[in-house]
Amino acid sequence: DVVFEDEHIVVVNKPCGVLTIPGKEDNPSLNKAVFERYGSESGRMDKMVVHRLGMDTSGLVVFARTNAALRGMNSLFRTRKVTRKYEALVCGHVAQDSGSIDLPLMRDYEYPPYMRVSTDEHQRALIELNQEEVGKKILESPKESQTEYAVVSREDLDGNDVARLTLTSISGRTHQLNVHCAAIGHPIVGDTVYGFDGEAAANGGLDESALPEDKASAELQQAIASASAGKPMCVHAKSISFRHPVTKEELSFECSAPF
Repeated sequence: DVVFEDEHIVVVNKPCGVLTIPGKEDNPSLNKAVFERYGSESGRMDKMVVHRLGMDTSGLVVFARTNAALRGMNSLFRTRKVTRKYEALVCGHVAQDSGSIDLPLMRDYEYPPYMRVSTDEHQRALIELNQEEVGKKILESPKESQTEYAVVSREDLDGNDVARLTLTSISGRTHQLNVHCAAIGHPIVGDTVYGFDGEAAANGGLDESALPEDKASAELQQAIASASAGKPMCVHAKSISFRHPVTKEELSFECSAPF
């Protein structure tokens, strides 16, 4: 669904299960569909991309149609002048009505290519690793990462406690929302990577003892994972606000979550 378009930018509501940009196999993607419909001043599909959403995340994505828009949007993202809010269902009832998750992230040397919370212990472990064996990205310094959350409602999903949160990504790191939610003991419903029995490190890489008291129990997480098996992950890029990169008009868009 196209939410906004002018000669410089296009804002689209991406469905879950669709790639933002083509993968190595040149799979169908939102980028390709937008390029074929609108084209770009540069004549290049990749020169429309200013940010992306994961394949399993639905919601608002901005594409640039002109070179001026591309430069302007890249500058806005780089200087954190774009406000993005997400809506997510997480396992368990989050006790605090609002809060901030301030946990640095690092590449996971045990479960590549995923991310985890960086701790002193994990940083010490990196000293023993060889760059040629694990790759340069694994040895990058930890990235400061901050997510603000607010509880919209505390709900029931097939008899299991879940919470609907508004998440604001302050730093916009790779997989930040997934890791941060897991690290406070409330993984995103339907997250098969960072959630219960997922492919990445459990609890965002933290020890069980480091999780808050209101964490969702393993039994609850397992029940929710079973109930949501085969269904899309419950995270949606609900709103985005920024100053138009060319006209300088203040813009704000919002679309409802599909869950």
